[in-house]
Amino acid sequence: MSTPEVAKPGLRTWLRRGLAGTVLIALLVIGGTGFRVWQVGRADDRGHADVIVVLGAAQYNGKPSEIFEARLAKAKELYDEGVATTIVTTGGKKTNDNYTEGQTGANWLQRHGVPVDSTLAVPEGSDTLRSLRAVSDVARQRGWNTAVLVSDPWHEFRALTMADDVGLDAWASPTHTGPIVQTRAIQARYIIRETGAYLFYRLTMTPADDFGSTGVG
Repeated sequence: MSTPEVAKPGLRTWLRRGLAGTVLIALLVIGGTGFRVWQVGRADDRGHADVIVVLGAAQYNGKPSEIFEARLAKAKELYDEGVATTIVTTGGKKTNDNYTEGQTGANWLQRHGVPVDSTLAVPEGSDTLRSLRAVSDVARQRGWNTAVLVSDPWHEFRALTMADDVGLDAWASPTHTGPIVQTRAIQARYIIRETGAYLFYRLTMTPADDFGSTGVG
């Protein structure tokens, strides 16, 4: 009695399997990245460092936006706890602005009790990557080796990755106040945004600060 032949998968079957495998891998990568964005955003490492670095955000004629002010308040809290003796504020300005984000941040800190000689504005960069490159240059000049990055929770994973890429030994102490953490819906939108921005950066090694902007802050 002869054994019936088993039909071999055709080209369409292999294509379907390949497509399904690709989709599964993509979902795992996206899901894993989103989890890391969430996980790092929940951390709060207050270990001693050479410097506290506040990543810039919008300012309006010298007044920090709510998002920026929340970051600055967190940096002052870390300074008051003795995490570092210097706070670096970052960020340049748009074409028609009178103030840079970096100088606006330093001014706010000084008005709230941080001594002038404990603040340093690095008013360069229109995005996270360029700002961190400028901070890295200053750190090398001043002999700083370690930094605590202060930003929004869901921005920290991408910021830490960029800091490592520009030679900064950094860890995260995100703010957990301000507009970005007011509701779960806003938090979810920012996690999705930052997941996409991180993957875009990893693929292109270029910043993606406006990727999927939610319009908040």
